[in-house]
Amino acid sequence: MNIHEYQGKAVLKSIGAPVSEGIAIFKASEARAAAEKLGGPLWVVKSQIHAGGRGKGKFIGAPADAKGGVRLAFSIDDVVKNSEEMLGEYLVTEQTSDEGKQVNRLYIEHGSDIDRELYISIIINRETSRVSFIVSTEGGMDIEAVAHDTPEKVINFDIDPATGFMPHHGRKLSKALELKGDLAKQAGKLGKILYDGFLAKDMAMMEINPLIVTEDQRLHCLDAKISFDENALYRHKDIQELRDITEEDSKETEAKKFDLSYVALDGNIGCMVNGAGLAMSTMDIIKLYGAEPANFLDVGGGATKENIVAAFKILTSDDKVKGILINIFGGIMKCDIIAQGAVDAVKEVGLEVPLVVRLEGTNVEAGKEIIKNSGLNVIAADDLDDAAQKIVAAVKG
Repeated sequence: MNIHEYQGKAVLKSIGAPVSEGIAIFKASEARAAAEKLGGPLWVVKSQIHAGGRGKGKFIGAPADAKGGVRLAFSIDDVVKNSEEMLGEYLVTEQTSDEGKQVNRLYIEHGSDIDRELYISIIINRETSRVSFIVSTEGGMDIEAVAHDTPEKVINFDIDPATGFMPHHGRKLSKALELKGDLAKQAGKLGKILYDGFLAKDMAMMEINPLIVTEDQRLHCLDAKISFDENALYRHKDIQELRDITEEDSKETEAKKFDLSYVALDGNIGCMVNGAGLAMSTMDIIKLYGAEPANFLDVGGGATKENIVAAFKILTSDDKVKGILINIFGGIMKCDIIAQGAVDAVKEVGLEVPLVVRLEGTNVEAGKEIIKNSGLNVIAADDLDDAAQKIVAAVKG
């Protein structure tokens, strides 16, 4: 689960990391009061969307030379003007689609005097099964270019969970960031704060870009991008409350209600499969025959008829979907349950695109009979290869 920058800053502050004072607003009419409360002489007005590159982003319809989604303001009137220009508009960045994301909230923050910009992030290294620090002296908006063009400037190291963050990790961190003296001590202290907070809050990723050295030589977290392990959210009711469903794909949100694993993709063939491995194979063979999957949708091994109906509704609600492939291998999940759920769903929501069904496994004959006697225009397939060829041909034809 992702959260906004201002929420991330609140989390960082709660674990003892240094952040700027700021106020989130949801209406332009709130900008003046927020700026007055913070005091000047410099403010930063930041768009709050779940995407990076906001500073270089462009608002749809704005002039080519218009400012991006993060702006400096040197007066309260500037804060108000920028808030009016940004709220409600659609911001396009390198991490959004061409349609952009609507800015429904802003974060007005104290400006900072910056001496240096650094980069620090913490992730789960799945190759080593350990928490890993990724750091660089080249912080700022172009960190992706740094990683691509000069990878030697990006340093990473793992933390052994048996020891946790130790003093030698602090020294490694400060050396990688080229910090000396008191700044090196600050880096060691901050590294432990961030590592302990990462574990305590069950984070999946924490990125601070930039981590700045202020002109008075203090380390300061100027930005915060944090995501959490959804499987651990039941332990953090306070974090659950930070979820902004307007930033999430509505189909993915609906899928969560029925314990369905759904990820939207860019293709036009909707897939309903049971089992992640089979779902990946289904997507691969669709691509093999020259088409693109519109989604990853795993209904799981214990789905009910209601789950199947919900899954089908999610697929048909996607305007990009021009055909649907149901590929089920019945084990715990019985083929007749899938078949009846699909029939009920089609009768409830209608079917305006080709539908190919491949069933195999437990109760397969009963499932095929349900499809056969449904009176629906469904294309039957004998195996996965046959199913993929038929749905690709139907969509292209």
